[in-house]
Amino acid sequence: MAEIVGRSKPLAVSPLKTSQPLGASLAVLGLNRAMPLLHGAQGCTAFAKVFLVRHFREPIPLQSTAMDQVSSIMGADDNLIEAMKTIAEKNRPAVIGLLTTGLSEAQGTDIHRVLKIFRARYPEFQNVRIVPVNTPDFSGCLESGFAAAVQAMITEWVPMADDAGTCPGRRPHQINVLCGSLLTPGDLEALRELIERFGLHPVLIPDLSDSLDGHLDAEDFSPVTIGGTPLSAFATLGDAAATLVIGPSLYPAAEVLESRTGVPVHRFDHVLGLDANDRMIMTLAGISGRTVPARLERQRAQLQDALLDTHFLLGQARIAVGADPDLLHAFSELLAETGAEIVAAVASSRAPVLARTPLSQVRIGDLEDLEDLARAHGAEMVISNSHAAETADRLGIPLLRAGIPQYDRIGGYQRTWIGYGGSRQLLFDMANALLEQANHGVDPYHSIYSRKADSRQEASHGAAQAFANSGRWH
Repeated sequence: MAEIVGRSKPLAVSPLKTSQPLGASLAVLGLNRAMPLLHGAQGCTAFAKVFLVRHFREPIPLQSTAMDQVSSIMGADDNLIEAMKTIAEKNRPAVIGLLTTGLSEAQGTDIHRVLKIFRARYPEFQNVRIVPVNTPDFSGCLESGFAAAVQAMITEWVPMADDAGTCPGRRPHQINVLCGSLLTPGDLEALRELIERFGLHPVLIPDLSDSLDGHLDAEDFSPVTIGGTPLSAFATLGDAAATLVIGPSLYPAAEVLESRTGVPVHRFDHVLGLDANDRMIMTLAGISGRTVPARLERQRAQLQDALLDTHFLLGQARIAVGADPDLLHAFSELLAETGAEIVAAVASSRAPVLARTPLSQVRIGDLEDLEDLARAHGAEMVISNSHAAETADRLGIPLLRAGIPQYDRIGGYQRTWIGYGGSRQLLFDMANALLEQANHGVDPYHSIYSRKADSRQEASHGAAQAFANSGRWH
């Protein structure tokens, strides 16, 4: 069990943590025709919008209640009601994600009460589904905000089996998939294709691979998301054959779904590396009743070969990792498979999964903590988001960009990490980073006797030169 070391300073230097409202906004963006609404100051929403635009390089729909000094003191209920009314009238979304920020949480806004007032005052907007989520900036991180939003969606929109008349297994080919924040849109595309290879139909919640995969649409402009999980899909979750949940942060949401529907849940911490993918493949084979396709067996053999090819570089390599808890845990298990050693592990916030990582110690901190630990333990590579680029430059070691944000590389949001193929490419990328950075040549061996002989020759040459200079040759 890993030792969790808390924060040791009263401020963050070069922060690693990303806020809960941003994570919840990301989850809402995985729904079809959705609009996240952040209840706070304009700067809170502007920061999140710029953050996501730089990462995905796509237009991101976000709205704000624009709290100012007066509403922060006197109450901002009217701001919130007016914002929901304006969005419902002008943008006509299918769903609004009502998310709090640090300002509204410190003020003490009860968004559930305000939502009831809005419903009573404007009954004409009953068709617009609104999911309220408490996501204060001063606690948690992107991962916990994402998970809170997914759990709120299930609580609000998935009916109890007795009330809805659903029955587990009525749709024998449907598989519910709760997708954690550690999965990229590229990961979700690969996951969908993997599940479909077994003749199953996956319902991804939320589905960023359909809304933020980077595609040109026929519409010139849309004020809400295009693509993503439709709201109608939530009514069918109780008829599925099974539920797959990827990411420990979503385990509480999976428990809520299982209690409401009775659909059996299969939990996966991640899908990186050989062991995790083997378990995923065998689970899908058991659910579908089919044998493993030959193509997947071939990909598994390719991953095994990659483990052999990269062993001489990754084995005993010293790695520093800074990430949200789920992603940190995933990399810790993958690197343990390769024989690498994580000499510095920094998480953005506390989470139960950190205690299960195959590490001796995990620090809750920032990128300054990561840099100090990496320097002290002689790290050879850093794994973190793009904010760690300067950290890696100061250390003089390569950076493997993982997580959110990735703003200094094109297509980082679309990279596929999971599956046999994604894990294979990840091994190659880590090995190549180490290969390009370090000097792996063998230092030449100098015999002590050869050094003595060289010194005698130098002395003899020096004496001869001095004799020649004295003029005795003439």
